Amino acid sequence: MSPPVVRAHLLSAEGFRHAFFTRIGGISGPPWDSLNIASSTGDDPDAVRENIRRCAAALGVPMERLYFLSQVHGTDALVLDGTEDREDVVRKVGDITASRVSGVACGVRSADCTPVLLADRRSGAVVAVHSGWRGTVANAAAAGVDALRALAPDASIIAAIGPHIERCCFEVGDDVASTLASCSSLGEASIDRSHDKPHVDLRRIVRAQLESAGVDGALIEDVHGCTVCDAERFFSYRRDGARSGRLLSAIVAR
Repeated sequence: MSPPVVRAHLLSAEGFRHAFFTRIGGISGPPWDSLNIASSTGDDPDAVRENIRRCAAALGVPMERLYFLSQVHGTDALVLDGTEDREDVVRKVGDITASRVSGVACGVRSADCTPVLLADRRSGAVVAVHSGWRGTVANAAAAGVDALRALAPDASIIAAIGPHIERCCFEVGDDVASTLASCSSLGEASIDRSHDKPHVDLRRIVRAQLESAGVDGALIEDVHGCTVCDAERFFSYRRDGARSGRLLSAIVAR
């Protein structure tokens, strides 16, 4: 049985296999129950491997062609052609995976950070971006757009911003709020200061960054879901701490 997933209508309409996976449908036990795709927080590696296999099957690709990196909240990208060893790739550092080889699945892992899936409607090239708050400050979304255009210079880009820690739960200090306010054209409009502490709207910031990088706003889809609020469907580092599981978001080159 395939794990339940959340999909973007825009990407599906253009024939891109993709998924923002939830935590449901795997075999890991608590506290990683059940579709955890990272063993670094203490989960059984065999369970994680089976979970990854299930994700690959849901995407319609062999497990060996489902790739993600060791993420460090930066902007480095790795271009993949499907001949790479998956275990070697996961040991490499970076926050963006990219490919234009049909059948290669580019993924990122998250547990509150913002996953962004990008695709070129003309060439079929794809990019997956991991944009936590530090990655958002570094403009990882724009770096993902650059990576896609490097593969397809005449790209007609569509994008989906997946579930993450939404404004309702992303409470930060004044210093972080000010830093995030400065990293997009929205400025202070991305900060809700009606609470005791600022709440930041990462979704609006990432969308603004994509638009500033040249992606048509009408071709950016918001796939909603707050990872903190919805404990039934999502893992959350903010809610559960260091032993939180990790979610997978991935897209397959067409």
